Amino acid sequence: MKADLRPIYYDTETTGISAENDHIIEIAALDSQTGKTFEALINPGVPIPAEASRVHGITDEMVKDAPTWKEVAHDFLAFCEGKSALIAHNNDAFDRLFLESHFKRIEKEIPSDWVFIDTLKWARRYRPDLPRHALQFLREAYGFEANQAHRALDDVIILHKVFSAMIDDLPLWKVHELLSESKLISQMPFGKHQGKPLTAVPKDYVRWLHEQGVFDKRGNEELKESFQKIGVIPTN
Repeated sequence: MKADLRPIYYDTETTGISAENDHIIEIAALDSQTGKTFEALINPGVPIPAEASRVHGITDEMVKDAPTWKEVAHDFLAFCEGKSALIAHNNDAFDRLFLESHFKRIEKEIPSDWVFIDTLKWARRYRPDLPRHALQFLREAYGFEANQAHRALDDVIILHKVFSAMIDDLPLWKVHELLSESKLISQMPFGKHQGKPLTAVPKDYVRWLHEQGVFDKRGNEELKESFQKIGVIPTN
């Protein structure tokens, strides 16, 4: 029997959407086995854009006396120590990329005994009956009370509730194994044609996405493979 992983649900709030150029300004985590939480604001060393503050409510004033990422990273590593599954919504295309980029900035490696689980990827694959898969939509679909959306710890707590309901008693090692398997997608997961069968999505639109590099972003590998399978985009 395979040993299960220690579940660490986590979330980041940032100054923007570019993992290479923007900065983490808040990180939170929940060890669902012990109930312990981790939460920290981070001084990014640059002004927080107004449009970012409108999303998460974090301002320059709130982080002016906060520690740097290097200081917070030390404590976060200690909190997640061991063979852990770091679980986040849109992990593969957002939170994980920010972690990797920020550890690189302080010349540290992501611990080799960490694995990453993307709950958005799971929802898209195993709940294709739902029209949307954003965390707050899933919260409503599973009947959980509203939280303070887009603050890290509040989102983490909701994510734990939602994902626990989605996987039931399936062990995390099995969840990770299933997500690691390639599986073709039948419906468009995002954009103006979201929910349509892939065969019904206009070819010009798909080719435009391909030319923009959308399918080469982490998290979209299966979608790219699916469109290649039906011959809409080239295989090379």
